Amino acid sequence: MPSRNTAPPQITAGQETGAPRVAVVTGGSRGIGRETVSRLAADGFAVVVGYAAHRDRAEAAVRQVTAAGGRAVAVPADVADERRVAALFDTAESEFGGVDVVVHAAGRGASSVPVAELDLAELDAVHRTNVRGTFVVAQQAARRVRGGGAVITFSTSVVGLAFPGYGAYSASKGAVEALTMILARELRGRDVTVNAVAPGPTATDLFLDGKDEETIARLAARPPLERLGTPTDIAGVVAFLASPAGHWVNGQVIRANGGIV
Repeated sequence: MPSRNTAPPQITAGQETGAPRVAVVTGGSRGIGRETVSRLAADGFAVVVGYAAHRDRAEAAVRQVTAAGGRAVAVPADVADERRVAALFDTAESEFGGVDVVVHAAGRGASSVPVAELDLAELDAVHRTNVRGTFVVAQQAARRVRGGGAVITFSTSVVGLAFPGYGAYSASKGAVEALTMILARELRGRDVTVNAVAPGPTATDLFLDGKDEETIARLAARPPLERLGTPTDIAGVVAFLASPAGHWVNGQVIRANGGIV
């Protein structure tokens, strides 16, 4: 009869010393990433806020955390640049002692146009951020996250809903889901979970940009809960996956979308 391994999860280095657990959050200057920074800091994490262009917003996120008694630092990083991403993780290790959780919330949207009409330069830009960027961040996470930790990527419920006009964006996030599933299996034996969160329509700048009121109202009415999601809704899912309570969830895509069909 095969043996049963019922050993408890490993304890991270941070837990052993009493130091706070450490989270790296890309795209942490606004939207879901910003709300995730606040939530993880409230849960006791020291947070490295990665940002690409919005330095003022990233620094405001840090001030909010430190004003509440937490620890945070903002670091600029183009997620598709492997040297910048390595420096982001270096900062987490030098400032706070290691990395326990990686939340890759940075992403880029695309014009809502049919495949036949999309400018291929836009396709390349979307895939550089969403596919290459996710791979680069996942690579550093795979090398550095401590036992007991978590890696959380971001997809979109559009992958399953297949809305017309979202070909480039949905294709890039389909790649994220595939990478997430594979990384979860490659980290066998490390006691590190890897999951993707796939929000539905959520009231962020990325979602609202370029949409008229009629389109927004139509999408808000689609879930049975009859509203758009909020960054707080999504940050709560991320916080669960980053917590010990969520550590048995692994290799999954969590479609946090209010039941949209």
